[in-house]
Order: sequence, then C-alpha cells, then structure tokens
Amino acid sequence: MLFHVQMDVQLPHDMPVEIADQLKKTERERAQTLQREGKWRHLWRIAGKYSNISVFDVGSPQELHDILSTLPLFPFMAISVTPLCRHPSSIHDTDK
Repeated sequence: MLFHVQMDVQLPHDMPVEIADQLKKTERERAQTLQREGKWRHLWRIAGKYSNISVFDVGSPQELHDILSTLPLFPFMAISVTPLCRHPSSIHDTDK
C-alpha cells in the first residue's frame, strides 16, 4: 500500500543544540535504513520549511503507524497521511 505523508517538524526553540543535532542524526540514519528497505520510497524536502513530503510503501496502515511512531523526531512532528491508489490514466504498469 502506498501512502503520501507530510511531516512538519516543530522542535522546541529552547531545545539544546546538542540534543537537536543528535535527534536529527538518528532520524537521518533511520530514514536511510527505511529507504534501503524499500519502505520509505520517496523523500522530498519542502523548500523554505522544516517539512517533507514522502511516499511510503508498506503492507498496512498499522505498519505505517508503527514506522512513523518510532521515528526519533515523531514527538515533534505534525503528520498528515493520505492513502494512494493507482490512477487509471497512468502509463506505468506498476507502482514501482
């Protein structure tokens, strides 16, 4: 199942820089692992914001929830999720 996910990160302004930097490092490592596994298929930054648009390829909404809730920055994110399905006018044979 494919899901369009927008994640808007809102770190507290009073968070110590060292903690923020460590969270970002751990988040980057987790995101790259999920990309290598094929779960986090696409990842784009939204210009001018601390936000991203992503496409996840997972087995169920529960799997997506489990992945998102274990991201290091999850407590500091506003997340919106939209399920996706193939468009009948797509020229591609698969969703890959």
